[in-house]
Amino acid sequence: MEARGVMKKYSILHPAVFKLDGGAMFGIIPKPLWNKAIPADELNRIQLSLRVMLIQTTHRNILIDTGIGDYHGEKFDDRFGVQGEKNPLIQLLKNDFNLNPSDITDLIISHLHFDHVGGLGGNGSQELLFPQATLHLHRQHYDYALHPTLRDAGSFHAQYFKPLIEAALNKGMVHWLEGIEGTILTDAEDSLHFKCSFGHTPYLVHTWDEKFIYMADLVPTAHHIPLAWVMGYDIAPGQTTKDKADFYEFISHTHKTMVFEHDIKNWGAKISFSLGEVKVIETLAAKDSKFQTIFE
Repeated sequence: MEARGVMKKYSILHPAVFKLDGGAMFGIIPKPLWNKAIPADELNRIQLSLRVMLIQTTHRNILIDTGIGDYHGEKFDDRFGVQGEKNPLIQLLKNDFNLNPSDITDLIISHLHFDHVGGLGGNGSQELLFPQATLHLHRQHYDYALHPTLRDAGSFHAQYFKPLIEAALNKGMVHWLEGIEGTILTDAEDSLHFKCSFGHTPYLVHTWDEKFIYMADLVPTAHHIPLAWVMGYDIAPGQTTKDKADFYEFISHTHKTMVFEHDIKNWGAKISFSLGEVKVIETLAAKDSKFQTIFE
């Protein structure tokens, strides 16, 4: 409970895991360095979390991102080492929070890569998995996702997400975010804001409030905190380093906790940033469980 009896509960959910190439995850960083941080398997893949975030207030149940989903098929799941139940996010919400899909009021999508928006529809269908949720999505990022470069086109499964977003539009359930920063929800109890980065993909949305900031793929794990540790997947790696410095100054000045989407062992960290140097004050270990409450 917060001051004046206002309820706001923050939980991180861990519905599934997957694997990506370690070299691609760490870009120019030599393997002897990153392999010490996250050891690779025989195919050079490292295991990563598909963490999403649930924020509960008196009147809202808010999800940030939806994971990888279950629509890809056996060949894809084997290639990316996807491990999770059918409808993993739905099962977790029901079993551990007693929430049905219709109880989710808001979905905030950081960006439209397949491992962040795969849970938008159920089992590959063109029906929205969370039928009552307002979809908060950046307009310019959506435009880019429909016309990406050849370099990153494989990360956008438009054949999956486009019909779902159009269905939400037809229901009047899309709230377009605009510009490089702004407000997502304005109610005092539910207030949430956003700030965009551009190196990983244009107009990547980072949700924040007075307690946290959701790092998504700008800083996917605690091992990516150093400025030079940038993913090879990023469309503009040089821009990523500039984005990180800008965000670190903001995070350090406002004393926010970073939340990581893909780190198996650490769900978050606290940092300081001064004179171009980032220092880790504390890393926050993830429990070996499907969810944990991090603030309330």
